[in-house]
Formats: sequence, structure tokens, C-alpha cells
Amino acid sequence: MLEVTPQILRSRNGWLYNGQARPDFAHDTSKLQESVWDYPRPPLLSPDTREFVVKIDDWVIAKTRDAVRVLETGGAPTIYFPRDAVHSDVVVDRDSQTVCEWKGFAHPTNWQGDEEHPVGWTYVETFPEFAPLQDWFSFYPLLVDCFVDGERARPQAGGYYGGWITDEIVGPFKGDKGVTDLKK
Repeated sequence: MLEVTPQILRSRNGWLYNGQARPDFAHDTSKLQESVWDYPRPPLLSPDTREFVVKIDDWVIAKTRDAVRVLETGGAPTIYFPRDAVHSDVVVDRDSQTVCEWKGFAHPTNWQGDEEHPVGWTYVETFPEFAPLQDWFSFYPLLVDCFVDGERARPQAGGYYGGWITDEIVGPFKGDKGVTDLKK
């Protein structure tokens, strides 16, 4: 388990928005929609039993009804799959990593035989609050085909984010044009 250092705490506390109040630029929602600006910071782990599917072309590489949605202020939900729901040809690249101030150290995942193009990521080391995500997998809707109960998810803008945008999710989102000055 990773230790929450003073540097990590500064990063966690550096955001203007935390789900307590929507910014003026947030879009309105209907009764059946969620605003990403209502999502909390720290992020919320939300179990979800809908059918989540990830494909490369017509090949199913992940499928589950035991997903966890991570809901974080300003971002579309990221969907995490348990290891046993992910095809064995999805491999972890342990030679590179990124860090999230909430979740921990993420390693890119690749489709076997295509190590140059990551399809997603997994957290191999986590901070204590996000231990349930350790060794679970998430995928980029920009790079693979992602579905929620048959609806194709759209990618979050910016290339960096892995959020799954569906009709029930309302932004604007981190990465969209005009969504700036999110840090204190």
C-alpha cells in the first residue's frame, strides 16, 4: 500500500471543485442524468451491475456485470473490470507508469502483440482508500470499443482521460474546450 505523503496531500487539495456546488459552466441535467460536477472529490467507488463490454474490432477483451465506476468531479466515469473479466491477452506494461494523487500508480495495459498502443491501465499499487481497485482494469473508449448495456461509450476529450461518456452523463468534462482553471 502506498503512503499518502505531504506532496500527495497538496495535490489532492489543489482543486477548485469538489462536487459541493456546480460551477456556472456546468450543463443542466434531466431526472435520468448525472452531472460530473456533482461527483465528489475524493472520487467515489460505485459498484455497478449493468453489462460492461470492451471490444477490439469484434473481439471481446473484457466483459462484466461486476464493475466499479469511479466518479470524480469533472470527469466522466471510469469503469473498472475485475481481472477475471479481462481476456488473458491484455497484458500489463510494468516498464512505465503514471501516478494519480487519489488512486496510486497506474501501469498501461496493451493487447498482446501490440505493446506500442495501450488499450487501458491498471493500478498495481494503490493508496489505502482505493485498495479495492488494485489489479482491476480500465479501458480507453478512444482506443477500444466500450459499451454500457449496449450503448457505445464516447471518449472524454483530451486524450489523457479514460472517462466513458453515455447519454446519462452530462458535462462539460475535464479536457473539453473551455474547461480550464480547475486548480487553485
